[in-house]
Amino acid sequence: MINAKGKVHKFGDNVDTDVIIPARYLNTASHKELAAHCMEDIDKEFVNNVSEGDIMVATKNFGCGSSREHAPIAIKASGISCVIASSFARIFYRNAINIGLPILECPEAAEAINNGDIVSVDYDTGVITDETTGKTFQGEPFPEFIQNIIQKGGLINSIK
Repeated sequence: MINAKGKVHKFGDNVDTDVIIPARYLNTASHKELAAHCMEDIDKEFVNNVSEGDIMVATKNFGCGSSREHAPIAIKASGISCVIASSFARIFYRNAINIGLPILECPEAAEAINNGDIVSVDYDTGVITDETTGKTFQGEPFPEFIQNIIQKGGLINSIK
């Protein structure tokens, strides 16, 4: 499976779907348009600072709030390759897998990793390495069926 490596964009607890993609932008189906407004209510410069392959890290209850798929779509379309958090809202977790956005729960990594650090993730083993500090963390690796969904770009593509 493809692994992730990138610069970290760090957020705190209870980042809800209204912060990830504000409701005023939900009238578009364009992934590019959603990405252009990703995180703007919590970090106005996020879209200017994110690069393809970067990693988002947050603490508890990431993706809480409404069950809209727009939130993981906006994150993925912004260039984020993986989200690491202490915990995820369950519907966000499922929506992320459904659209092929890799997400890992690892409380130790979520607490220790800092904004701007360079982090790599091995999806097969679940090992998260903060290359800036040299620390490693053990996340839960994806089961084979979820790896298949992510590799194919989402649930619909994996079924086809």
